[in-house]
Amino acid sequence: MRFFRTAGSFVLCVVLLAVAVHFACAQNDKRSFIGVGVGFYNVENLFDTINNPNIRDDDFTPEGSNRWNTERYLEKLDNLAEVLDKLGSDFNPDGLAVIGLAEVENTDVLEDLAAHERIRDRNYQVVFEQGPDRRGIHVAFFYNPDYFEYISHKNYPTVVPDRPDFVTRDQLLLTGNLLGERMHFIVAHWPSRVGGEARSRPGRIAKADIARNAIDSILEAEPGARVFMMGDFNDNPTDISIRKHLRSRGKKEGIQEDELYNPFESFYRRGVGTNAWRDAWSLFDQVLFTPALLSDDYSDFTYLRAEVFNRPFLRQPSGRFQGYPYRSFGGGVYLGGYSDHFPVAVYLIREVNN
Repeated sequence: MRFFRTAGSFVLCVVLLAVAVHFACAQNDKRSFIGVGVGFYNVENLFDTINNPNIRDDDFTPEGSNRWNTERYLEKLDNLAEVLDKLGSDFNPDGLAVIGLAEVENTDVLEDLAAHERIRDRNYQVVFEQGPDRRGIHVAFFYNPDYFEYISHKNYPTVVPDRPDFVTRDQLLLTGNLLGERMHFIVAHWPSRVGGEARSRPGRIAKADIARNAIDSILEAEPGARVFMMGDFNDNPTDISIRKHLRSRGKKEGIQEDELYNPFESFYRRGVGTNAWRDAWSLFDQVLFTPALLSDDYSDFTYLRAEVFNRPFLRQPSGRFQGYPYRSFGGGVYLGGYSDHFPVAVYLIREVNN
């Protein structure tokens, strides 16, 4: 575990500014803080090479259209491990404490990723439930047991009124203690915009309503609960599913206890995105949370800052799509990249009593 300390020295003040800790460096003032990161990453089709007859994974087999063989699978794992190794490491060298993941096929691929030499020493534990998605892609969690104590998890299936045939990915709730503080995390991958934004909107609204009901249930049982809502929502922070149905806002001032704070709304308004399509950026990947994490009392974990992790190595280096997320496939051609989404993270700090 890593600590940040304010002190009466210019060098330490600079270090603190680098992680955006906004405390004055008084001559005799010494305060220590521990920082942790919570993130989300759509890893874009993390499939093994084995054909599963129960899902549509034929393209991700050695004989399939993607020629998905052991070499490509191992390269994918190496790329993703590089991202997880670096994501949040400038804030805490141990990386993120909790990570929500999307587009993973099964427990095997998650365990292979967690065991990669780049991140093996973090001992990431896997939380995963097989869902009904016909493509065979699901959401999951990694958590570092040095920081997070697992208590329970629960799946939330999707039911859309008047559409009994609608099948999509479940949402996954993880509950536990983050260095002794109770936290709840919901990870989601809402329905895509295939067929058009308006036509596909009801599926995302249904997902938002299910998540909101789950959050309300947690808050009713545990007033002031710290709840995170994260995922690839296939909607932007200002869309109706996020703003109205999740009840979110992008400003801290005046936020109500039954609302969610969305730090990524300000990113979106500045034109920062996590994925691109047809020369337009979207910010579908977000982490929202309840106002209990906005306290000025640093005796408990408090929100510090957010990040869209769009470092140069994650961007397409050249060509028509230069600067876009450097993905595994583009136009049916194997590129050997990372994902078609940038990961996102939020960072928390807590004062440590000496």
